[in-house]
Amino acid sequence: MAWPVTSTRIVYENPWIRVREDEVIRPDGAPGVFGVVELRRPAVFVVPLTADDEVVLVEVDRHTTGRSLEVPAGGTDGQDVLAAAARELAEEAGLVADELEGVGSTFALNGVCVAPEHVVLARGLHPAPSPDASQREEGIGAVHTVAWRDLLALVHTGAISDGETVAALMLVALHLGRVG
Repeated sequence: MAWPVTSTRIVYENPWIRVREDEVIRPDGAPGVFGVVELRRPAVFVVPLTADDEVVLVEVDRHTTGRSLEVPAGGTDGQDVLAAAARELAEEAGLVADELEGVGSTFALNGVCVAPEHVVLARGLHPAPSPDASQREEGIGAVHTVAWRDLLALVHTGAISDGETVAALMLVALHLGRVG
């Protein structure tokens, strides 16, 4: 193991994250201290793809970074990944999908976090029977559709700057054979 842990202590936790401080032996052999953020449950990122080859994105007002254009996402809350994806899609974008397909997993900020994330492709979209207004507390705003062909330009210009959204879009692009 490149970073043996000699002791660990929890310095903060809430229902969503835990922060621990590990005393470690660094790869160079010297002692060190490492702060680690752990998600309490894995996250799910949903890439909703319309029949017209558009991706549905939501505007989110983040406390940390301000306004962001992202795919619907959230914690799995102990649910199966596909059930959590269906819930987040309905809550954040007001949509239901006829088809949900897991396309891969990633870790966010793996230099300082233990944050497993699952990416789900959603197709066969239609409006949810009763949209959920509770997402206002999370800063969820307008819902947008963006043509697939325009996504890379939005990433390039910084209009889409959320790294997890970029990673989710890349996994879906690879899954669909659109990168090559």
